[in-house]
Amino acid sequence: MLQRIQTIWTFLAVLAAAFLYVTGQDVAVFGNIPVLDISCIVLVLAGLLSIFSFKNRKRQILLNTVSIIINVLLIGVLGYWLLNLSGGIQFPEKGIEPVFSLIAIICLLIANVYIRKDERLVKSVDRLR
Repeated sequence: MLQRIQTIWTFLAVLAAAFLYVTGQDVAVFGNIPVLDISCIVLVLAGLLSIFSFKNRKRQILLNTVSIIINVLLIGVLGYWLLNLSGGIQFPEKGIEPVFSLIAIICLLIANVYIRKDERLVKSVDRLR
């Protein structure tokens, strides 16, 4: 159902990906491929699909896990991009883009915990029938 706690956590991860897309314009472009833009769009779509597939908890866990993997890779790409900027790393001068990916990872991990808890609850009720 849409009012479950894991939906809120997944929605917060979608918001983090949307903020990353908005704040990270012209960031992490390798060649002509905008890696950040493509990955943020994929993360938002996967998050929304996960939210609206509340009847299929295995799919939700799979989509959240894929989103976690994409976010981890995105943190690596953004870290590489930050290290290659001129002037060294000074946090106020450079972007906060990796923070949004880290927030999304934490939210998705918490959402997976609650999805697994729901799955265990449904299995225990089915055993009683």
